[in-house]
Order: sequence, then C-alpha cells, then structure tokens
Amino acid sequence: MKNSKIKKIISPKLPSKLEEIQLQDKNIENEGLFLSGVIKDCLFEDKITEKLTFKEIVFKNVVFKQVIFRQIDCTDVRFENCDLSNVDFREGVFHRVEILNSKILGANFSEVALRNVIFNSCDARYAFFRFLDCKQVGFENCLLQKSDFQDSSFKNIYFQDSNLQQTEMSGTKLEGIDFTSCDIDGIGVRPEDVYGATVSSIQAVSLSRLLGIKIVD
Repeated sequence: MKNSKIKKIISPKLPSKLEEIQLQDKNIENEGLFLSGVIKDCLFEDKITEKLTFKEIVFKNVVFKQVIFRQIDCTDVRFENCDLSNVDFREGVFHRVEILNSKILGANFSEVALRNVIFNSCDARYAFFRFLDCKQVGFENCLLQKSDFQDSSFKNIYFQDSNLQQTEMSGTKLEGIDFTSCDIDGIGVRPEDVYGATVSSIQAVSLSRLLGIKIVD
C-alpha cells in the first residue's frame, strides 16, 4: 500500500464544464497556448515545438505520433486513454497532472519537473525518467520494466502495485519508498541508493544478489 507518510497529491483543478476544442496548426507552434477545454478522439502527429502550454485541458483518446514537446508546460491537465509513446517531453513542467490508462512506451521525461502528478494504469516500459525533479508523484498499477530513473531527485514519491523489473535507478536516493507491493526483480541500484527503502524479505534476497551480498543459512 501507499506509504501513509506521503502527502496527498493534489488533483488537476479543472472547471466543472469544459467545451471541446480543436487542435489548430496556428497554435501548435513555439510558445503556443491551449486553455480550458477537452481535446479528444484525434491524432497529434509530426510536431516539433518548444514551450507549448496546456492549462485546464483534458485529453481523451488522443494519439501522439512523432511528437517533440520540449519545455512543455502542463498545468491542471488530465490524459485519459491516450498514446504518448516516444513523445519527447524533455525539460518540461507537469503540475497537477493525471496520466490515466495511457501508453507512454519509450517516452522521454528526462530533466522534467513533476509536481503533484499521478501515473495510473500506464504502460511506461522503456520510458526515460532520467534527472527527474519529483515532488508529490505517484505511480499506481504501472508497467515500468526497463525504464530509466537514474540520477533523479525524489521527494514524496511512491510506487504501488507496479512492475519495476530491470528498471534503472542508480544515483537516485530511494530512502522512504515502500516497494513491497511492486516487482523489483533485476532493478538497477547501488548499495547507497536503497538505504532506507522498504522491501519485503523476498525482495531483500533479490537485492542482496544484485549487490553482491551472499546470504547463508
């Protein structure tokens, strides 16, 4: 279960009613702005932008293909049933964001700042989360095999019922994180990284082998 000491993650602050809006090429440009609306059932393709801003936006059933969103600003945003595979979000900011039941296979979140963000039921295998700056972030029921969280900063972050097989986390302090509901077989860590983390007895044996420790009866 989620660590009871984790502070509550603040949900996106969205108006009770949002009108559907259309993606327009004139706004899909550097420093473009999308404000207060629902974007759904469409394809977002072949776009390269910097400093694009989404505020009070709900994405539903949107496919992002061959998209680069460098330094994106997402505030009060929800992604539902979207395909964000291989999207480049490097150096972006996500504040009060939910990513629900979505694919983020191979997506690049390197050097992204995450504040009050939930990933729930997402396929995030092979995703890049290097050099993350995380505060108030949760991964729930996610596939994170072979993803990369190296050299990241974690504060009030949790992983619940998620698959972290062969995930790389070296250089990231995992103190205070409870992994007991997750599969961490083959996780890449250093001894100093896992100091203060909570694991099950079976997980401890697996980690001992990974860290070169011999356990004898």
